[in-house]
Amino acid sequence: MLYRTLGKTNEKVSALGFGCMRLPIIDGDVTKIDEEKAIEMIHHAIDEGVNYVDTAYPYHGTGMERGGESEPFVGRALKDGYREKVNLATKLPSWLIKTR
Repeated sequence: MLYRTLGKTNEKVSALGFGCMRLPIIDGDVTKIDEEKAIEMIHHAIDEGVNYVDTAYPYHGTGMERGGESEPFVGRALKDGYREKVNLATKLPSWLIKTR
């Protein structure tokens, strides 16, 4: 795996990341992540050296105004020591922010 130095932190981040926007789903329903398959995929990537995982509030949701299932799923997938092996990024729903 190739790694890049991140900013001034000197954190080594894998050049290849694992994005959690389009995980395997059940019955064509984007809100029903096939957790068994998706966890297997994420763990395999991490075991092979990927240390950057990306998610966001709306991923695997039904609309931009509602939170999706990706963030809660990623939390479950990174249990049992996997959270300590990755740099985790998420994006907030800036379109929902109304005040400072």
